[in-house]
Amino acid sequence: MKIKWLGHSSFLLEESTGTSIVTDPYEGDYVGIPYPEVRADIVTISHGHNDHNAVRAVSGNPKVIDSVGFWEIDGVDINTLESNHDHHGGTRRGKNLICKFRLDGVDVVHMGDIGEEITPELGEAIGPVNVLLIPVGDNYTIGAEQAKEYVDFLMPDIVIPMHYKTPSCQLDIDKLRPFLQLFDDEHIRYVEGDSIELDREDFDGESTKVIVFDDDKF
Repeated sequence: MKIKWLGHSSFLLEESTGTSIVTDPYEGDYVGIPYPEVRADIVTISHGHNDHNAVRAVSGNPKVIDSVGFWEIDGVDINTLESNHDHHGGTRRGKNLICKFRLDGVDVVHMGDIGEEITPELGEAIGPVNVLLIPVGDNYTIGAEQAKEYVDFLMPDIVIPMHYKTPSCQLDIDKLRPFLQLFDDEHIRYVEGDSIELDREDFDGESTKVIVFDDDKF
């Protein structure tokens, strides 16, 4: 499978069969980052804010998933869980969808704009994770330390941080550095460009690796 970062909290996930998913497409003018041209079979929306719900930016007449449920589409299993966009039970910013995908036998979890702290109940509901896509920018979501608590509880093979301050981003959120400082340097892998290809051999279950994409164009 292939994971391509489209900026902010948006990713293109591609299974080896060709089925493609875009997560949380954003309004470029709102975020400050031009949204790239992208086509997908499926689009998932974690919540209805402008930096996560720009379905019209994705071509291909995709199936839109923006509610709680379970789907099997072209060989990809998708399970969504309701969570809170804030630590006040969703009373400040509403609800948030956590989306779990199974592609090529790999469990990928996109946390959306999760704003609540990890609990045993939530962690058990999410279940096993190979690749965790998690916000770390604070203010509108959890911050670095809360994100690290999710990592420690879920113990994914790979963590890809998202929703943080990049060079062009005009949102009031933190940069990536505070999150990276919570990990030993040998557990951080810097990737040239904006995409990686993964298969089962990349998951040894022995440690968690943090993948950091090149964010110069974002």
